Amino acid sequence: MDHISKLLTRGVEAIYPSTDVLEKTLRSGKKLRVYMGVDPTGIKLHVGHSIGLSKLQQFADAGHEAILLFGTGTVLVGDPSQRKEARKRITSEEIEENIKTWKKQVASIIDFNKVTIKQNADWLLKLTLEDLVNIMSHISATQLFKRDNFQSRIEQGGTVWYHETLYPLLQGYDSVAMDVDLEIGGTDQTFNMLIGRELMQKMKGKEKYVLTTPMIVGTDGRQMSKSTGNCVWLTDTPENMYGKIMSIPDDQMTSYSELLTNLSEKDVERLSPIDQKKNLAFSITERFHSTEQATRAQEYFEKTVQHKETPDEVRQIHLPTGLTSTATVVAAGFAPSNSEAKRLIVQGAVEIDDQKITDPSMEIANFDGKILKVGKRNYIKLLKK
Repeated sequence: MDHISKLLTRGVEAIYPSTDVLEKTLRSGKKLRVYMGVDPTGIKLHVGHSIGLSKLQQFADAGHEAILLFGTGTVLVGDPSQRKEARKRITSEEIEENIKTWKKQVASIIDFNKVTIKQNADWLLKLTLEDLVNIMSHISATQLFKRDNFQSRIEQGGTVWYHETLYPLLQGYDSVAMDVDLEIGGTDQTFNMLIGRELMQKMKGKEKYVLTTPMIVGTDGRQMSKSTGNCVWLTDTPENMYGKIMSIPDDQMTSYSELLTNLSEKDVERLSPIDQKKNLAFSITERFHSTEQATRAQEYFEKTVQHKETPDEVRQIHLPTGLTSTATVVAAGFAPSNSEAKRLIVQGAVEIDDQKITDPSMEIANFDGKILKVGKRNYIKLLKK
């Protein structure tokens, strides 16, 4: 398989109008302007984002002009894709905070000597009423309301807010504003990207290809999503990343191998099931961290999970007296909120010196020097402040 065939098949769900048409264009030697957009709805990115980002980098490596677009304008509206209700509105301050570390997070995937960063607020916030009317005049309201999740909401007696119908138009206009040839995005973005394809045809008389990448399942077997928290984050420590990969459903190993690594089927099939997963966890952790860190993460997993031993080196934290078990779990960084900490405690996932903690409101007394364990692999030594 040559590089063009691999570019258009591995990690690709569908291509519009067809794979054959795009392949013919690429084999003609034409260089394309390619982009992928990400809305800054949160501070962290997960490995699911890396699938499209990797494909963008592959096009850049092949000599095409590549753009990573931060949706600092579209995020003000909120993408309704896969949503059962409208997204919470976001402030400009939250947007700035969310994108602050994004470049660092994708540094293991994107070569910024080959990929340009842009923000769509640069043109979307400058649109006049006349501009908006012109954009809207090219797409029918019926077409916008026909999208599946809008229909589902309406059938269940929910609400579709008018600003949500603007989202695909604004994302579609990004293609027009940047005059692109190809857009890359997850399958959840298919509707929005095809609206962009139609706007390009009607406003510029130009073909725009759409390449969709598969969505990935999270650690709980559901689609990986920021809202469910079932993510393997790009910011995860090597130990947590390795451990999370080891906890994915067995039937997702092939998908993870294809979408997140360069492992071949032969690499996977020649190993036992447990070694297959360990090889996968090592490869993914190595990709986003380093070989040395992946090796340490594997050793940590084998010691703490497989052999149920306490690791030799445990991070320490100094805490004041009088904290509840819930506050302690949050302070240790093992839960992002009190509600999540309470859930872990009630589920029996929290121990102090091998003693289960089941009461979220219990005060942790005499904790100095004791080991707090959350889940199978998260340890921390508690010290009095």
